[in-house]
Amino acid sequence: MSGEWSDVISIRDFTREEVDEVLEHSFRMEDEGSSHRLDGRVLALVFFEPSTRTRMSFASAMMKLGGNVLEFGDPDQTSLSKGETLSDTLRVVSGYCDIMAIRHPWEGAARLASEVSDVPVINAGDGSNQHPTQTFLDLFTMRKLHGRLDGLTVGYLGDLKYSRTVHSLAVAMCNYECTQHFIAPESLEAPDHLLGELDDCGAPYAQHDDPAEVLPELDILYCTRIQEERFPESMEYEKVKGVYRTDRELLENAGVKKSFRVMHPLPRVDELSTDVDDTRYAAYFEQAENGLPVRQALLSALLGEL
Repeated sequence: MSGEWSDVISIRDFTREEVDEVLEHSFRMEDEGSSHRLDGRVLALVFFEPSTRTRMSFASAMMKLGGNVLEFGDPDQTSLSKGETLSDTLRVVSGYCDIMAIRHPWEGAARLASEVSDVPVINAGDGSNQHPTQTFLDLFTMRKLHGRLDGLTVGYLGDLKYSRTVHSLAVAMCNYECTQHFIAPESLEAPDHLLGELDDCGAPYAQHDDPAEVLPELDILYCTRIQEERFPESMEYEKVKGVYRTDRELLENAGVKKSFRVMHPLPRVDELSTDVDDTRYAAYFEQAENGLPVRQALLSALLGEL
C-alpha cells in the first residue's frame, strides 16, 4: 500500500487515494479467492460485543489467506474479571498474535489498543463511534452496484444517532462528489458533530423525517436497525422502535430509480421486511459477503503481504 497507516482505527485516517487503493485491492482479492500469503500468521479476534458477520468474515478472510485465528472468548472468563485493566489485557494479547481486530462498547477502545499493542490493530467497532471495515465493504458494494462512487445520492434511514456504520460511511462519502440524505425521527437524528464535519468539508446533505419524500432521488437507501442496546433508558427505545419499516409496497409505490438498491449492515429486526429479499432492490446479503475480500485486502496490507 502507498499509505503510511499501520492500523485501521477510523475512516478519517484515510485519504481518498488510500480508500480507492483498498477498494482496488479488494477487487483483486475477490478474483484471487484463497492464497497462502499469510501462512503462519495469527489474527486475534478480541470481541467484547456480540457479532456474526464481522467476526466470521474476519476469521474466514484470515483462513482463506492461509493464516490462523485466535479467539479471545467470553471476557468474563478472562483476567479482566480479576480486575486487570483493558490496556494490560490488550498489550498481553498482542504478544500472542501478528494482528488484532477489536470490538468494544467504549468509544476510543480501538485507539487505545493501537497505542499499547505491538502489532497492527483493526477497529471492528467501538461503541457508536466508528466501524471502518464496514465502511470499506459498504463503499466496495456501492462501487460494484453502480460502477462509481462520485455522483451517487445516498439516503440513511433509521437510527442515525447511535449507528457507527452510518457515522463512518457518511464521513467517508465526503471524499466523493455525492449527496447524502439523513432520514430519522427527531430523537435519532444524525449528531451535530457529524453534520458539522460534513459542513466543514462542504459535503451536500439534507435531513428528513419521511422517507417517501426523498426515495425517488436515491441511488442507495441505507437502512439501519434501531439499536436498543445503545439507549441509556429502555423507555426511550420504546418510543421509537418500529418507527420506520421498509417493505416492497413502500418501494414499489415510491417511484424509485431502476438502479435503486437497498443496503443494510445487518442484523435487522423489523425495520426491513423480508418481502424485499427477493426483489431487485435487495443488496444487503451481497453487502455482507463483500466483507470477505475487503478484510482479506486489509489484513494483507497491514501485514505487508499485498
